[in-house]
Amino acid sequence: MGEEMQTSWPIGSTLDGWVLTKTGSGTPQWTLVPDVGTPSKGLVLKQSGVAAYPVALKQSPLIRDGVVEVRFKPIDGREDRAGGVVWRAKDADNYYVVRANALEDNVVAYKTVNGRRSALEIVGRSGGYGVTAPVPAGQWHTLRVAFKGSRFTITFDGKQLFEVDDTTFTEAGMVGLWTKADSVTVFDTFSISATP
Repeated sequence: MGEEMQTSWPIGSTLDGWVLTKTGSGTPQWTLVPDVGTPSKGLVLKQSGVAAYPVALKQSPLIRDGVVEVRFKPIDGREDRAGGVVWRAKDADNYYVVRANALEDNVVAYKTVNGRRSALEIVGRSGGYGVTAPVPAGQWHTLRVAFKGSRFTITFDGKQLFEVDDTTFTEAGMVGLWTKADSVTVFDTFSISATP
């Protein structure tokens, strides 16, 4: 495994180096706020606006193969209550994402191409939509994707859930964070490691 980078947000942090944006319409609101219950004991990155898909992209490093992991807590949302990680992003309209949803109790991987999202098929299974998994709101969860070539392995709360295979985006890209609609979600430690 290559060098690992970990981002947490201690008191006094800024969001320099991040592009705070969205896919589709709406007004996302990404802010650093204190959260007494954070695993890292610092600030959390909170998304509390309403947009189709709020996205926060880390401008560097660009990664082709590696691992991205985040701790997140879904807090509120009537339409959606989700948190996700993004990889191989070209921009806010073209990327892979895996998300866990507290309203649906499932984990699903997608590709977003020119702003249009579609679910990725799970290796070894025909049809269906992601994997059922409990995602209690108000609790911290860990979402992880390991990606090499066209194969992506999804792990949630320490349990490997599924793999997907896709060749839409093959070049190195940005990694980042994602929510949907009116989700109020906080993100704590964000870890990245690149595979040579």
